[in-house]
Amino acid sequence: MATLKELRNTRLEKLNSLKELGINPYPAKTSKNTTNKEVLDKFDELAGTTVTVAGRIVSIRDHKNLYFIDIKDASGKLQLYIKEENLQHPSYLNSELAFKDLPLLDLADFVEARGVITKTKRGEVSVEVECIRILTKALRPLPDAWDGLKDTEVRFRRRYLDTNINDEVYQRFIRRSHFWRAHRQFFKDKGFLEINVPVLEAVPGGADATPFVTHMDAIDQDFYLRISQELYLKRLIGGGYERVYEIGPRFRNEGLSDEHLPEHIAMEFYWAYASWEEGMDLIKDLYDFILDKVYDGKREFVIRGFEVDFSKGWEVIDFEKLMKEKYNIDVRTVTVEQTADLLERHAIEKDFNMNLHRGIDALWKNLRKDIAGPAFLINHPKFLSPLAKAHWDDPTIVERFQPIIAGSELGNGWSEINDPQDQLARFKEQQALRDAGDSEAQMLDIDYVEMLEYGMPPTFGYGHSERTFWFLENVSAREGVPFPQLKHELDSTTKELYDLN
Repeated sequence: MATLKELRNTRLEKLNSLKELGINPYPAKTSKNTTNKEVLDKFDELAGTTVTVAGRIVSIRDHKNLYFIDIKDASGKLQLYIKEENLQHPSYLNSELAFKDLPLLDLADFVEARGVITKTKRGEVSVEVECIRILTKALRPLPDAWDGLKDTEVRFRRRYLDTNINDEVYQRFIRRSHFWRAHRQFFKDKGFLEINVPVLEAVPGGADATPFVTHMDAIDQDFYLRISQELYLKRLIGGGYERVYEIGPRFRNEGLSDEHLPEHIAMEFYWAYASWEEGMDLIKDLYDFILDKVYDGKREFVIRGFEVDFSKGWEVIDFEKLMKEKYNIDVRTVTVEQTADLLERHAIEKDFNMNLHRGIDALWKNLRKDIAGPAFLINHPKFLSPLAKAHWDDPTIVERFQPIIAGSELGNGWSEINDPQDQLARFKEQQALRDAGDSEAQMLDIDYVEMLEYGMPPTFGYGHSERTFWFLENVSAREGVPFPQLKHELDSTTKELYDLN
């Protein structure tokens, strides 16, 4: 079997042959005026008409004075039917090829073809070509779908190959686009405005996470890549906007896993004058809308080994009651020592600086892993929720809910604190945890407290990331994004081909 270097050298020779003929193998313009799918779907209507199609060559069959070439565009595959007598007078200046030049084409090249829509003797819808142009000379062949792209890391590093030969992957990222398009349509219909907020922040906030740090030369100051959109979106609520959201990237300098990526796309919205119960109803509606628009109304999913049926409705799980039932503790009065003892007794790993917040969260996650959902977790203790408003009837818990699906939390919603003194006190608690070594605890954001002193109306806020999409697709985080982060490396073949040693 020929090596990649040998195959590439053969294609380079063909490239040079094209150039010697006066052909530009990379022209800027194309006259494509229809898709492959339209030709196939509307054959009865379009038969006998002249069209111009274009796409990547996926098959070449040479029958001496006859060629059959299959091309693929985003809509599908179409056959080109090429007779020798039809390609006698090409314009090389226009990147056109004569019949005798067709051996200069390879699989993966892009071509444009003008011709009449017809059917071959075998009944296959085709374009009988009157003119064929090269649009792109590919210097490397695509790998074989079965034998050439089994290595997962190669698929991630060269995702453009993966999507070319694995239709399942190709379709997944179409659904990912539709997933966020459905969000935007839903919020537009509900009267929300999408307003972009900063990615670079002087004080990161809105979540428990370790931020990335960068430096802005223009003002000689360090900034953080945002870990959440929350605090700036709520500044907009304080600025008079009543329904706002943003969909965009956020960054958390944490480990890679099947459920988490340091860089990912997330959505957060904030709704003035709305309660957390109204927010819960809105999230139910949002899920239904997404399932209708992206998955054609499908309601039953297999996710992480769980059977999740959205048609049965959402269970409501009380945090306090569940912890009492499973661990026989009162989360209002439990101590750090009791929590540490429970972690040891249940063999729960402590990969964090031990404090009450982290300990209770670890105990909860040990229970969460067995919940199929869909469910909403409610009645979180106040110390777990530094930005959520205390419950009207019980100040030791907060007005908060989280969707639980397939053993994981897939979002966070709560009534926002608009009491500046309460918020300042909670920020100081978080800052004390941070000063004690908890790098994920939130920083004190005085500017945000000042905004609250000017007044912010009662507000509900919610956010979730594309992890929701990964779960619906039942794929890992890195399978769920087009280009996952990987350590930068160059293989030996690449170094040799480009003389990078």
